[in-house]
Amino acid sequence: MIYLKLFWSFFQTGLFTIGGGYASLPLIQKQVIDLNHWLTMSEFVDIITISQMTPGPIAINAATFVGIKVAGIPGAVVSTVGCVTPSCIIVLTIAYFYYKYRELWAIQGILKGLRPVVVSLIASAGLSILLMALYSETATSWFSVELSKIDLVAAILFAGAFLILRKFKLNPIYVMLCAGVAGLIFYHFV
Repeated sequence: MIYLKLFWSFFQTGLFTIGGGYASLPLIQKQVIDLNHWLTMSEFVDIITISQMTPGPIAINAATFVGIKVAGIPGAVVSTVGCVTPSCIIVLTIAYFYYKYRELWAIQGILKGLRPVVVSLIASAGLSILLMALYSETATSWFSVELSKIDLVAAILFAGAFLILRKFKLNPIYVMLCAGVAGLIFYHFV
């Protein structure tokens, strides 16, 4: 039964995600935290962090990590297959029709209309992770945050990493490593 639930949850995520891995994060969050209660928000953020650091698409990595946490290796396989199955079917179907009708104005209009939706999905995922990083598990939405409860160390690390990435264009992996070491030093030793 758990394998069927894992497959169906990630099948839905794969079916309704438009725009890549980051756009799938709100859908994965809804499935694994809100509907099925397989993970807490803290565990979800940890899985997203690990998914970003490992090679491969973030949605597939997240599906694999959730599956392994919930039902071991078979759960990882079922979740991953559930996540990629709709994408394979959809991409093959779209590719066929796109190559056949790519010059039509309607196709061009549809593609232009999807761009803002994808940006909003990515922004939603980013804001949820930012909320979790700055307020830990004390805030569930942007409407419930209090500035006095912000984790100042996390806010400083976020602002510093953001400025370094934007101003100096350093490799994000180095910035992540430095932020991780700084977090380890402060949270463990200070």
